[in-house]
Amino acid sequence: MAQSPTTIVDELGIALANLSDAATGAFTPTLRLGVTGLSRAGKTIFITALVHNLLAGGRLPGFTPLAEGRFIGARLAEYPDATIPRFAYERHLEALTGKTPTWPDSTRQISQLRIVLKYQSNRWYSGLRGPSTLNLDIVDYPGEWILDLPLLGLSFAEWSAEALERAHRPGSGKEAKPFLDLLGAIDPYKEANDPDAEKLAAAFTDYLRRSREHGALSTLPPGRFLLPGDLEGSPALTFAPLSPSDQRARSSSLYAMLEHRYEAYKDRIVRPFFRDHFARLDRQVVLVDTLRALNAGPAAVADLETALTAVLSCFRQGESNPLLRPFMRKIDRILFAATKADHVHHTSHDRLEAILNRLVASASKRARFAGAETKSIALAGIRATREGSIVENGETLPTIIGTPMAGEVLDGTSYDGKTEIALFPGDLPERPDSLFEDGTPVALNFLRFTPPQKLDRNATGDVVLPHIRFDRALDYLVGDWLA
Repeated sequence: MAQSPTTIVDELGIALANLSDAATGAFTPTLRLGVTGLSRAGKTIFITALVHNLLAGGRLPGFTPLAEGRFIGARLAEYPDATIPRFAYERHLEALTGKTPTWPDSTRQISQLRIVLKYQSNRWYSGLRGPSTLNLDIVDYPGEWILDLPLLGLSFAEWSAEALERAHRPGSGKEAKPFLDLLGAIDPYKEANDPDAEKLAAAFTDYLRRSREHGALSTLPPGRFLLPGDLEGSPALTFAPLSPSDQRARSSSLYAMLEHRYEAYKDRIVRPFFRDHFARLDRQVVLVDTLRALNAGPAAVADLETALTAVLSCFRQGESNPLLRPFMRKIDRILFAATKADHVHHTSHDRLEAILNRLVASASKRARFAGAETKSIALAGIRATREGSIVENGETLPTIIGTPMAGEVLDGTSYDGKTEIALFPGDLPERPDSLFEDGTPVALNFLRFTPPQKLDRNATGDVVLPHIRFDRALDYLVGDWLA
């Protein structure tokens, strides 16, 4: 039987935390923004760009408060929760803007940041009260961890059945075979022992790791198996799915041991993660690496759709009620963003957004039914390419111009990380449904590019990070709060 994501005690804790936020924000309200994205979707880049653009006054013509001259400025502030590491904004910015720019490391642990925004309201009483302030709180966490949220509604038997069904699919054969062979050689109803549990957990983790390398996402839970942090080797991370049976498991059996550890994983790791962060969000941006899935083929596209739908079903979505907000927060706006829009020409951006809309159709429908607004956009938090054209066989082709990262290979050419090229990235399909109908990957020339090597500076000497539609994303997520 499916289980509730939260207990009565959890709900009480969430209400108390919201009341605390309301009390401390009596004079400065707080907007809690969830930046959600699966692995390699670009969360660190998005957050770094968001903070820098607000602090340095980036080129944001689509950000209404700035365009109207009402945005006064921003500053970093201490986050109220002293138990969570700080998001390393300065280090990430230095990586992007140093002498040899590099992309910052991917998120490997949870971190947080608070930025205080100062603005002049456009409401009728604004002239009486002067400038207003808003605390914008952002929490960053590994993409693999959010894939654990659907586990809160699954028993061990249900999760095992789903995980093993995926492992037996034709496309998973090579990655899953060592684990399935080991599983077949072990009697789950034998007397429990740690060596068998450790072997199964190690083989299952290897299978998850290989699946991630080949683009699979829905197969990845439990996410802490891939990024365990200080939990590595603990019993809470030493379990694996087991084949279902009509046989009743003894309390001393291997099956009972792994079931107990699975429940401990949910209760002590996943549920607090949901309670402390996801159950208290006001707005949410969902970053999607759509192009990577397209390159991997229809199976990866379908897998991405499954993962997004499952994860987003766990979030608290609905119309925000100011009277109930001190007790219960709900996500009233969701922005779906196809990242790395700079990897295709702008003439393909409308198709990229259409594909994204197809991927998130189920999740978006559920959110709107609950009362939340949704929007989809193709963007690049930091633009790594510019556009041009080439003539080939008498045909003019739109290109992107950039420097492929060292080790990237295309058509037999391996790039050194220093050579700039003009690349025709290929055409995205006009009809998104075609991505689910045949077995041929989209023919994209997809390369990873280095960050921009030369950056402009504004009047105050701060670097300006080039972007694509980042201002529109920021306006949708924050602009109305600064009205």
